[in-house]
Amino acid sequence: MSDFTKLSDDELLDLLRQDKLSAFKEIYSRYWKKLYAESYKRLKSKEQAEEITQEIFTNFWIKRNTIQITTTVGGYLHLAVTNQVIDQYRKELVRDKYREAFKVIHTETDTSTEDTIMLKELAYTIEAEVNQLPDKCRSVYHLSRNEHKTNKEIALYLGISEKTVENHLTKALKKLRVGLSHYLLIFLLFFLK
Repeated sequence: MSDFTKLSDDELLDLLRQDKLSAFKEIYSRYWKKLYAESYKRLKSKEQAEEITQEIFTNFWIKRNTIQITTTVGGYLHLAVTNQVIDQYRKELVRDKYREAFKVIHTETDTSTEDTIMLKELAYTIEAEVNQLPDKCRSVYHLSRNEHKTNKEIALYLGISEKTVENHLTKALKKLRVGLSHYLLIFLLFFLK
């Protein structure tokens, strides 16, 4: 049989079940534009409408031997469009929920005031720890860290050896590490956010 255009949908369906590709092509040409138009009307997207229409026909071909149509071929295909559109809306709803959740999680909040307060508190604590150092140790630390002098310059300025300068700095930094250990977690959170 060469002219499939004269056959009814039921006759085409019987031939389709016999793996006749020409029967499928006729069903495709009869319904493609209608299904596409229906999909597009609901989704307002050419790409999505084409994708849904192609998926319906792909499934129709794959299930040709087991397909159970209780209405007409047209009714079956239009119901398939409705189901695919609903699935598309569900997928989009899930995507929107994930996008919103992502935005909430990753929205940067302004913590500049908190950061400023924390840094001022830290500076005060460092100053208090430095003030508890012995005089010579405190002087060496101040010249090194605040005035940015080299160990050699400090040694000449205070009239002590470079080795003594190194010992005073090591002692000062060790005391600061112990005194500021409770800030370690805060620093990690501050710099890793």
